[in-house]
Amino acid sequence: MANVTAKQVKELRDATGVGMMDAKKALVAVDGDFEQAVDYLRENGMAKAAKKNDRIAAEGLAATYVNGNVASVVEINSETDFVAKNVMFQNLVQYFAQLVAENKPADLESALKIKTEKGTIETDLVEAATVIGEKISFRRFAVLEKNDDAAFGAYLHMGGRIAALTLLDGTTDSDIAKDVAMHVAAINPRYVNDAQIPAEELEHEKEVLTEQALNEGKPAKIVEKMVEGRLHKFKAEITLVDQPFVKDPDQTVEQYVSSKGATVANFVRFEVGEGIEKKEDNFVEEVMNQVKK
Repeated sequence: MANVTAKQVKELRDATGVGMMDAKKALVAVDGDFEQAVDYLRENGMAKAAKKNDRIAAEGLAATYVNGNVASVVEINSETDFVAKNVMFQNLVQYFAQLVAENKPADLESALKIKTEKGTIETDLVEAATVIGEKISFRRFAVLEKNDDAAFGAYLHMGGRIAALTLLDGTTDSDIAKDVAMHVAAINPRYVNDAQIPAEELEHEKEVLTEQALNEGKPAKIVEKMVEGRLHKFKAEITLVDQPFVKDPDQTVEQYVSSKGATVANFVRFEVGEGIEKKEDNFVEEVMNQVKK
């Protein structure tokens, strides 16, 4: 039997919304494997939501920049949220977004070597860190390109905490594309349509839903139909075009853009710090250490 720690139990509780004992039971059942524990809870109807990837851990800003038929999204991280309010940092993030759109680097290594007014993006980061007094890092970027008969939509939420960029074909109206970008920022779809969902992800979800239905005591002969319906719902929840449009829930995003003669070609959504584990400070321990000194 795996030696399950209190930290593991807390992480699983935070990710799934279950009680402490259920979290511990799940971890013990799968020898401490986090992903398997999430599946175990879902299969047994105990998990409220497997939302571990929604936790925001790091600080900083994201920004977008449109340069003709090229657009970019960047995320620059800092150690504290105070830096995001620093004008120098804000200008730096926007400047980097512009440089990325203009240079279209192939990867992060290439992006760091882009020439700036003072040197390169990499040396500018070092200078900013020295001036601001915190570690400043260029985490990621994305570049989209379009034709003349397409439109970009850019939207920033919470001053750059979330940045969304959309690409619509069949229209040159950036306001329509921006509406979709607002939806992307708010609802956080994972794919444009169900054709983009990896086969292994669908198969995994099908296995979980099947086990879930069987554990609910449903007859085997109707499990297949139940799973089919739930799988259809799952796909609709994570694909942009099938989601109810945030500004008009009576129609889907696809129906909205179709009414404008357009189709969704692509999107990018960056939420600052998503997927980065943030250091947890122990305030009591810190105070006691100061007292001992």
